[in-house]
Amino acid sequence: MKFTSSAASPFKIKSDCIIFISKGNLECELKNLDEALRDQLITLSKVTNFNGKKGSLKQIYTPTMAFKQILLVGIDGATDKQKEIDVIESAAEQCVRVGANKIVWLDCRRESAPLWIASIVAQKIFQASYNFEYSNNNESKVACEVIYCVKNQSGIAPVQSALNFGAAVGTGLNVAKKLGDLPANICTPSYLAEFAQTLAQGVPFLRSTILNANDMELLKMGALLSVSAGSVEPPKFIEMHYQGGNQKEPPVVLVGKAVTFDSGGISLKPSSGMDEMKFDMCGGASVLGVMQALILSRLKLNVIGLIPAVENMPSGSATKPGDVITSMSGQTIEVLNTDAEGRLILCDSLTYSAKFKPAAVVDIATLTGACVMALGKHASGLLSNDEELANELLTSGTEAGDRAWRLPLWDDYDKQLKSNFADMGNIGGREAGTITAACFLARYTKNIRWAHLDIAGTAWLSGAKKGATGRPVPLLMNYLRRLTL
Repeated sequence: MKFTSSAASPFKIKSDCIIFISKGNLECELKNLDEALRDQLITLSKVTNFNGKKGSLKQIYTPTMAFKQILLVGIDGATDKQKEIDVIESAAEQCVRVGANKIVWLDCRRESAPLWIASIVAQKIFQASYNFEYSNNNESKVACEVIYCVKNQSGIAPVQSALNFGAAVGTGLNVAKKLGDLPANICTPSYLAEFAQTLAQGVPFLRSTILNANDMELLKMGALLSVSAGSVEPPKFIEMHYQGGNQKEPPVVLVGKAVTFDSGGISLKPSSGMDEMKFDMCGGASVLGVMQALILSRLKLNVIGLIPAVENMPSGSATKPGDVITSMSGQTIEVLNTDAEGRLILCDSLTYSAKFKPAAVVDIATLTGACVMALGKHASGLLSNDEELANELLTSGTEAGDRAWRLPLWDDYDKQLKSNFADMGNIGGREAGTITAACFLARYTKNIRWAHLDIAGTAWLSGAKKGATGRPVPLLMNYLRRLTL
């Protein structure tokens, strides 16, 4: 797909469709057009009763003009960024539905922010084009070319840069969605490791290293290995280095949980909905999606992706409730529930991350059902030991339309992890499950700036729309972009 910014008259460009974002005041919005053309378009809009209100959408066929049809998209009443993004997403989905090969995107509002909007437009058109197939072709329904109109020549270069970034984010998001949607018999830990190595091939500023079970044993990653003990699928620890900045600059480390299938282990999950446990690797998928987006966007900073990839299965060799294991940090853990496995693979990964002397560490995990109960499918849970980092992530998510909501990380909750037989239990009881899970991880991040994103509610959808969402790739990429400004 090709995105181009242009200062040419949008109504003189030969295209299949013009997407016109409007508040309904066409007399003002089209004032720079040829009078006859303006009058004709205003008349057509009145015939369709288009009022410009948020959510209104009118399709007008124009066979006698350079463009075959115009799609009027109302945005009046979109009073915040999320509502604007919802309108853009709706228009992007309509682009795909009409099957247009060449689209002109026009937003004449004076108060619009062209760079931010252009980035969101490109991202959402890529996102709308996603079509799950076993093949690598995820763009079978997408337009070939999108021309984004700017008011004058000086706007072409900056808007083009914004379009390129949005397209990179959209591509990375679709990578995360594809990996999440793959069935667990295909998307195993080994598959993810091979994918990471393939992604890095021929890219001089990205390298991938894969640790196997023996490597993890030498590193004393006892918590991580306890999760894979019951599975015939060997665990993999994926390490990816994106070198976009100065070699001496400390990296941002992203840690993505990748349980490619989570049966719950000996603490077996109910059978209803267990098929969705293939999505328990979406944290790792989002890190791979970010790496794909970084390849395309070439952001000038250093990023390390760490993905502990395992399968959690019950068998005679599986870890049992009541077992005591030793993590890489030397801290002991009483495994009270083998279905609280994500924190066990993350804690060793967080310990490992400290060796890179990171500027910040963000872990991303489908960690707790309690987060779904607390925040639903709309916001990811955010907990952090650093105020500045937490605020940066919250702001980045709001700008990207990939929102998070902060929860407390207080010592009061940490006390729930007390164990009679080890340094801590791996669960803290029924209350505040999302927070106690983060308190568990916080014990491994004492000396680093760290944030935890619980994406259990946002990583995938259930029901008729069942499938991975690719979140929080937009949030993470916007956070990384803001660090380069």
